[in-house]
Amino acid sequence: QVQVVESGGGLVQAGGSLRLSCAASVRTFSTYDMGWFRQAPGEEREFVAAIPWIGGSTYVDSVKGRFFISRDNAKNTVYLQMNSLKPEDTAVYYCAAKSGLRPRPVQSEYEYDYWGQGTQVTVSS
Repeated sequence: QVQVVESGGGLVQAGGSLRLSCAASVRTFSTYDMGWFRQAPGEEREFVAAIPWIGGSTYVDSVKGRFFISRDNAKNTVYLQMNSLKPEDTAVYYCAAKSGLRPRPVQSEYEYDYWGQGTQVTVSS
């Protein structure tokens, strides 16, 4: 049974920073694409960032230059460093994992195999 567990959410003032962590209990984590998505109240879930197993990273335009995704394959963990947070970043943040051995778009939530329960991020103005 694969588990994906996020941590690190919380309440922060605008302009502050948070780092989210996500641990995935997959056997071959180094071959998994990892993604972060978020869902604000009343909104659809949206792509935030992804780090494919082959390297590189991609971000939604609204977080470019503020959020940074990284991974530690030895710890089966992916991170999302969020800086210069804005009230509009308030959402539940979800971590997701998918095998990278079969190429699929990393921005599409429908391509991911495993999801965490989410962690709340609230940015006050």
